[in-house]
Amino acid sequence: MTATSERPRGMSQTRLVFERLRTAIVEGRLLPSSKLNIAALAEELSVSAGAVREGLAMLEAEALVVSEPARGYRVSPVSALDLRNLVEARIQVEQLCLAEAIRHGDLAWEGRIVSALHRLTRIAEREAGQPRHLNREWAANHGEFHHALVSGCPNEWLLKMHQMLYQQSERYRFLTAPLAATERDVKAEHQAIVDAVLGRDIPTAQALIARHLDHTAQLLLDSPDLNQAREAQAGVAG
Repeated sequence: MTATSERPRGMSQTRLVFERLRTAIVEGRLLPSSKLNIAALAEELSVSAGAVREGLAMLEAEALVVSEPARGYRVSPVSALDLRNLVEARIQVEQLCLAEAIRHGDLAWEGRIVSALHRLTRIAEREAGQPRHLNREWAANHGEFHHALVSGCPNEWLLKMHQMLYQQSERYRFLTAPLAATERDVKAEHQAIVDAVLGRDIPTAQALIARHLDHTAQLLLDSPDLNQAREAQAGVAG
């Protein structure tokens, strides 16, 4: 992992550790099951060992790292079973959030959705000249789009669960790169979901989001990169 020693004004050391490591884990720069050395991280990030421990504890609460007695912290492992279970949970939570957002969302919520979709459609999903590399700007705006869809939901617990599950899903997306080889029309899928949501059609919106997420999961499961990630994981865990 590479990181700068400077931290944004007003950001605590613990928050710096949390933000930098979370990004590195989600983007696959810290491999699954890799050991996290507290002293080395403290030196690299120019923070105290205590701040690293606190940041790691926050990441453990988000299921991005795991702690083992007498062995310290490691990046959470990945597996096909974990991905299936993750997507099943995400579909159910996202369907609940969508239903509540449709029931309670106002005009401002509708505006956020339209704006987020507009931005997303203007950004390439893949890096220029590197079709197997996910564009970080697209990934960030994709997250904002999915958040906008459910942001009208008044249940904060559901929204917290939605955010955690989305983050875990993004980790698998960055570890694999199957979408460039398919004929899938992601823009059309997003537009269909938006049309159903703005039309306040809960059954259709829920069916479309389930199909959208399940399609992505199947592509990830079929990707040879998932096996490569698991092999790399076995190597760093050994």
